[in-house]
Amino acid sequence: MGSSIFSLVPPLLEFTNLTVYRDDQIVLDGFSLRIPAGQNVAIVGPNGSGKSTLLKLVTRELFPVVDPASSLRVLGRDRWLLFELREHLGIVTNDLMAACTREMTGRELVLSAFFGSVGLWPHHEVTAAMDARARQALEAMEVTHLAGRSVNQLSSGEARRLLIARALAHGPRALVLDEPTNSLDLRACHDLTASLGRLARAGTNIVLVTHHLPDIVPEIERVVALKDGRVFRDGPTEEVLTPAVLTDVFGIQVDVVRHNGSYTALPR
Repeated sequence: MGSSIFSLVPPLLEFTNLTVYRDDQIVLDGFSLRIPAGQNVAIVGPNGSGKSTLLKLVTRELFPVVDPASSLRVLGRDRWLLFELREHLGIVTNDLMAACTREMTGRELVLSAFFGSVGLWPHHEVTAAMDARARQALEAMEVTHLAGRSVNQLSSGEARRLLIARALAHGPRALVLDEPTNSLDLRACHDLTASLGRLARAGTNIVLVTHHLPDIVPEIERVVALKDGRVFRDGPTEEVLTPAVLTDVFGIQVDVVRHNGSYTALPR
């Protein structure tokens, strides 16, 4: 970042020497990672590598082992009220996708961001400012046509784009996205990644957590590959997404195809 304005801003995420257990098993082992403000990053790895645990640390669903040598900071702070954090960091997880079971419209889903809920409830009072910001978020994801539709009637791709609009409603500094194209068909994947590229070019910081290489839009400049709860490789996208690195990470011989800045891994 050098002398850019981002050098004066605390890192988006800063994990130092973290150890995390799940069901008496170490999932992250002496884990350290720093993501500066303004950098678009993909975190990749197979199932069990620690990707979902990493997200749950950010959302405070999990906590590391207490150790004076460890720290977990988001935007320079180690303590946040979750409601306050949502205004700075838009997080979309597969758990959130699964929570969209109530009868609600697309507009209501996006507006619920302001109340920390999934959908609106009778006691929620929507202001004109909230409504305007929700419309802007719908426009950013090109889903204004879904505002009046029932979420229960939408495809997975449409619902996922609404959830990202929900995360954008606060105007966060960054989006953290968990397997964003999970369960989406080819067209829905294309539409979603196109939207993510537009957001990144417009200045929204993107952090992708995925094992699906086509999620990694050309605007992603850095890839962190996880293996066995540790950072296995960290560097520029083109230096990490290579056959040699991905073969070691995923434990299977692969070839890597690059087309128009996007990547696909093919088993040999």
